[in-house]
Amino acid sequence: MAIPAFRAAQTAKGARFVGTKIRQGVHHTLTVWDSKADMMAYRRSPAHLKSMGVFAQIATGKVHGYEADNIPTWDAALAEYDAKARDV
Repeated sequence: MAIPAFRAAQTAKGARFVGTKIRQGVHHTLTVWDSKADMMAYRRSPAHLKSMGVFAQIATGKVHGYEADNIPTWDAALAEYDAKARDV
């Protein structure tokens, strides 16, 4: 489920950056959008909804979203995640 959702994010309207990173065995995805509306449209997309629909059955994890003026570095994004992510 993650691969189709990732590919859909890469081609979604307004996606400026879509990347993944494994840190300490945990898979992270970082996406940057032109606007909150573009991000919300992707969240409502069939690929994302399908992926989230099975998430609880196949994985555990946390999420965090925030707004910034610039594309964050992975280090900055992961520091924000470490401080503020919530369980899903």
